[in-house]
Amino acid sequence: MEVLRLHGAKDVRVHQEPEPVVAPGEELVRITAVGLCGSDLHWYEDGGIGESVVEEPLVLGHEMGGVIMCGPREGERVIVEPANPCGHCDVCRAGNANLCLDVKFCGHAPIHGGLRTLMSWPQRLLLPAPDSVKGDDIALLEPLGVGLHGIDLGHFKAGMSTGVYGSGPIGLFIIRALKAMGASRIVATDAKPHRVEAALASGADEAYLTTVDGQPEGFGDIAKVDVGFEAAGEDAALESALINAKLGGRVVVVGIPPTNQHSFPAKLARGKGLTIAWSRRMKALHMLRAIEMVDHGIVPLDGLITATYPLNEAARAFDDLVARNGLKIIVKPTE
Repeated sequence: MEVLRLHGAKDVRVHQEPEPVVAPGEELVRITAVGLCGSDLHWYEDGGIGESVVEEPLVLGHEMGGVIMCGPREGERVIVEPANPCGHCDVCRAGNANLCLDVKFCGHAPIHGGLRTLMSWPQRLLLPAPDSVKGDDIALLEPLGVGLHGIDLGHFKAGMSTGVYGSGPIGLFIIRALKAMGASRIVATDAKPHRVEAALASGADEAYLTTVDGQPEGFGDIAKVDVGFEAAGEDAALESALINAKLGGRVVVVGIPPTNQHSFPAKLARGKGLTIAWSRRMKALHMLRAIEMVDHGIVPLDGLITATYPLNEAARAFDDLVARNGLKIIVKPTE
């Protein structure tokens, strides 16, 4: 089978390797679509993310779906839940398995992800894809779940005003979900003009072009919101969220910064008495909610996939990701 491995910063290579061994309780899945996300960008650009680095060639990819290849579920299209928490530690038992220290997470060293034609993964983490989820859209459910987790951390309720700072795929999913959930106002920003347009098309009431080191002039005077979502992984986006939050409001940090740290004016957050919540991945319930919302037509998936590449052209896909071209980029290990 074909496997794409990251050997170091900006060094991905396709290998021919034996098929994986299927352990008890697992299924063999033919991977049909893998979405590239911000964490994949950091792995590719830097050869690591946070304190984790590539020590052995790593298979990236955690937004994915495919088809089960054998057994009683043979032929079933499935969405792959990429997180496999231990299930018995204190945080797992408390319902916070997304914080499990012993989690096995696809595409995060040392656990290999989905950029390969075949992978073996636990049966319970292969979720049936409804007929309403067509083709490559199967890779979009995971990032929608991440967005829903962020919204929950914002203590959002219908009628609230909201801001989304960073209108890449996660930010756009947050916008679409907020719209469906009854936000009274959605203000969005991004440093790319085409993403500002995508924010408006996704349901934002206002969208502004900003830069990586600032925000539009006067924006803070007109965009006070109950809860803001930083979805760019940039200090400027986080500062915009703090500036535009109402007194006593909440800010949720969803993006992943490139240097493993954020810097922001403490006086700004402290003076407003803001609550800042930090989002890590999602809980299992968010993936299930994402599937249900899409299946019932509550959150649309259309218009988000802007480029697809075969596995042997994945280097081009990563270059697009680094340049932030388009919106969601998909790699197709198989058809």
